[in-house]
Amino acid sequence: MAGLSGPSLADVLDGKAEAHITQKDQEQKGVEPMVDGIPISKAFRHREKMLLQAVVEKYGKDLGPNVSAASLVKEFLGEGPEDKIGKNVGDFDARGALDIDITTDVEMNAECEEDGASGNSELAEFSERVKYIPLRLTLSERKLLRLSEATLNVSEYTDKVDILSWKSKTGRIHEQLRDICAILSGLAVAADYETGQKMIKDRSFEENAEYFSTVFEIGRRHKILNPECMRTDYGKLVHMLMDSQNPDIQRLLEFKFVKKVLTVNDFLRERDCLNLLKHPDIITATTAIIDRGRTRSEVQHAIRLKEAAVKRLINKFSSDTMSEDEIEWCLYSIGDNASFLLFNRDPVDHMIEYLTVNFPENLPNDCRRSLAIRAGSKGARLSHGHSQQFQYALQSLTLWREIQTDMFKLWCLAEEDLLDPGNYYSLRDTGQGLNRVQSAPRIGRAMHEILHRSQRKVGSWIGSSVVHLGDHNVPNALTFIDKYTQVPRILNPIVNVIESIPRLADENSDVSEMIEKVYGSVKDCQLDILQDFYKHAFDGSGADNFYDAGSCIDGRLTSAWNWCNKLDKKSYYPIFRLAGFTGFDGSFKN
Repeated sequence: MAGLSGPSLADVLDGKAEAHITQKDQEQKGVEPMVDGIPISKAFRHREKMLLQAVVEKYGKDLGPNVSAASLVKEFLGEGPEDKIGKNVGDFDARGALDIDITTDVEMNAECEEDGASGNSELAEFSERVKYIPLRLTLSERKLLRLSEATLNVSEYTDKVDILSWKSKTGRIHEQLRDICAILSGLAVAADYETGQKMIKDRSFEENAEYFSTVFEIGRRHKILNPECMRTDYGKLVHMLMDSQNPDIQRLLEFKFVKKVLTVNDFLRERDCLNLLKHPDIITATTAIIDRGRTRSEVQHAIRLKEAAVKRLINKFSSDTMSEDEIEWCLYSIGDNASFLLFNRDPVDHMIEYLTVNFPENLPNDCRRSLAIRAGSKGARLSHGHSQQFQYALQSLTLWREIQTDMFKLWCLAEEDLLDPGNYYSLRDTGQGLNRVQSAPRIGRAMHEILHRSQRKVGSWIGSSVVHLGDHNVPNALTFIDKYTQVPRILNPIVNVIESIPRLADENSDVSEMIEKVYGSVKDCQLDILQDFYKHAFDGSGADNFYDAGSCIDGRLTSAWNWCNKLDKKSYYPIFRLAGFTGFDGSFKN
């Protein structure tokens, strides 16, 4: 059945693929063919309206003052039932042709998928997640990790390969790969003389292929488990491995650099111990302990329950093929994922809670705490009433939450796309320097699943559902992953500041006096910051057209970046500084 599936809606809307129309014999007459859950006529009409909007944006001055996107749509396409754009508000000029209400489409998708989703148990979802959780590094593997990091740190691979030159790129790649192997061999001698001496005795890299692929696999595994590490070296590593998969390079090297990242699921399967993941205690044994809002005795009780669950699992599943230490190591690896979700997903949950509690959807547009925005005011490029902006911010945060939940899975799929030998890339100037533009089909399918899941949760969808992949906005899967690892770096500092304001006021009378004088109260200070974030981190800003920013999936994050970039101009920036804020991006050092 997989071979019969048609192109995705994103590819059809972006003009990358033609829609495949198939009608089954059982279909009732009058039922319109669908493309990714969207009626075919509506999909093409959306595409045509986007093109007319782009024409007006670029040639509006030459067309005359009376020509607008709405008038062009009416003249060339005629009026359509979906031209309402949203829920009886907004217009083409204010919000752009990408801003389309697809509530009906969400409901249709929900009806089709509700039955399948309802049958999934917690353990089944857990087992699926474990398939993509890398195994924690051992002490010996960490020594090899240091070699990998040191080799990549001194390498200038991308500086010498990703350039426009008349010289043969295959030759440059081969030369750099051999240099990296030589550096790694030298470092291996320094780290372990006997092992390194055997490696360099005959100067034959082919005989040490397993060693090289293992070292680079350890680096990739470490990066997935710790996204804040190897922020510059990982790009070199992935680009090097991409080139090593090229058939021409393979003929020169005569060995492979790439091996599959070792996951907990793979490790358990090799030892015939997958039943461990089906035991009810597995959830308790791998849950991250949270102390927020809990007493000391409650935290200690949770720790005791977790330790008892770990011991029961070790006693039950330890065998000749699976030692107690290996079971414990697998449980710790799964626990690493729980800790990852605690740091990366919880701030999104906090921002959703702040939104729903302090800015309810039924607030009038003229209320002091209204989130209403208007295109052209304070940099906004969208026009939303309060209820629309509430939904727009909520659905964006919900989408980010789902992405963080599946981040390990997305990372594994991204590497599969990047390192696929048959998935070639082209070096292009995307407006942000030379980038490797490459398709990402696996990431694309996973993102559409996440998008539909988010749409079902929020019940409606405001704006575009286009996911940029393999274009000048998101050139490849590596860029995609890098974009969404920024979400916790944006939201964590905001949550920390909001939670620190009451403590600052209690501990320092001068700060308390300043807050009351400027904002009225501590609560008003918190709400002013949150209100500005929900309004202008989701206002379509960050670019000069609706294709690069606006309401598309990636444009929402672009607007949030734009808000972060302007933070030092905000009136409440001193509050951030008092709360210990230093920046969003963190350190690029390991």
